[in-house]
Amino acid sequence: MTARLSHLPNGLRVATREMPHATTVSIGIWVNAGARDETAKEQGIAHMLEHMAFKGTKRRDAQAIATEVENVGGFMNAHTSREETAYYLRLLPEHIDLGIDILTDILTQSTLPDVEIERERGVIIQEIGQSLDTPDDLVFDLFARACYDNHNLGRPILGTVDSVSNFQRADLSGFMNRFYGAGQMLVVASGAVRHDDIVSRIDASLGSLSDAKTAKRLLPVWSAGRQIATRDLEQSHIVFGLPTKAATAPDRFALMALSTLYGGGMSSRLFQQVREQRGLCYSIFSFASLYSDSGVFSVYAGTSASQANEMLTVAADELASIAQSVHPDEVTRAKAQLRASLLMSRESVSNCGDALARQIMLFGAPQDDAMLLAAIEDVDENAVRDMAAQLISGNRPALACVGPPTQLIDNDDLGARLTA
Repeated sequence: MTARLSHLPNGLRVATREMPHATTVSIGIWVNAGARDETAKEQGIAHMLEHMAFKGTKRRDAQAIATEVENVGGFMNAHTSREETAYYLRLLPEHIDLGIDILTDILTQSTLPDVEIERERGVIIQEIGQSLDTPDDLVFDLFARACYDNHNLGRPILGTVDSVSNFQRADLSGFMNRFYGAGQMLVVASGAVRHDDIVSRIDASLGSLSDAKTAKRLLPVWSAGRQIATRDLEQSHIVFGLPTKAATAPDRFALMALSTLYGGGMSSRLFQQVREQRGLCYSIFSFASLYSDSGVFSVYAGTSASQANEMLTVAADELASIAQSVHPDEVTRAKAQLRASLLMSRESVSNCGDALARQIMLFGAPQDDAMLLAAIEDVDENAVRDMAAQLISGNRPALACVGPPTQLIDNDDLGARLTA
């Protein structure tokens, strides 16, 4: 599978991953602007704009956009993250012109009709309400706030009811005009495609697109905060975490291996020690949220209020233990999981497109799979142990909880367990 990247004269980047075995195409446009690029008054506007893109252009209303795609058996969707917004379609190769035309239309000719703004405002307010009523959604928003306080990375992607209620058409078009320009956008196609053909078609449709501002992002400061929301629930939903490397860090593969052996599967230390040995929870896992300039290494668990502190203590002790000693078999198993995950993801045209877009957004160029596999293979026990030691050294953890009233361990005391 060959990945290629071209630059159009206007600064727009076009990337493809040709997959000879594929019979479908995934094509999308990624914008290097997300929730962290909003002003304080714009909380949630990147997400609302993502919703509005499909709600009408100068040539198509919302129903026509959906009907034209589905008439040829296609699928369209979009997502907003903290650092990017993506709009994409999956369809058969013979309909690639339609896909490019619709993507071009919604991102350059959106009319943002007032009636659709009001309708979508109601939809998003319902979405926010659903998130607030879903404890294992809410706890992650609270955790982001505990990590970064008032920094943009600490704000919910959906925004708040107050912020969304106040957005007007001029606000949405203003955000689009600031960031939706050629230099901030990336077109990615994967599957049954040919690179030169896609570049030619994109040049014809978006080659005259003007440039826009480059997002200027403030470096986040670790807050090591604490966010507790009392709810009448059967379980306490808890997340704690520590600051870590950015997504581009050379030793990120050691971090991935650490997360995998610590809390990445049924053979992981967390699953075995917290669930299997002690029966303290049903679900527990570790994960790393990595951004262009920072990151967070975290643990989520759902447990009873009476056992929450024991769960946190055992989880902290296990991470501290890894900083002292790792068995070679654990690292070998973690690397096997990482290799398999990477290779399995390459069987999906959509996953390939997502991965390629993220690589170019972060590194400016595609990352060769052979290089990634070699980097995984180079991870050893020392690298994993050192990574765990770096995480716990001098860092106060952040903590969030949604659940019944309970006296959770103090952040400093939890930090002391990590370094004991």
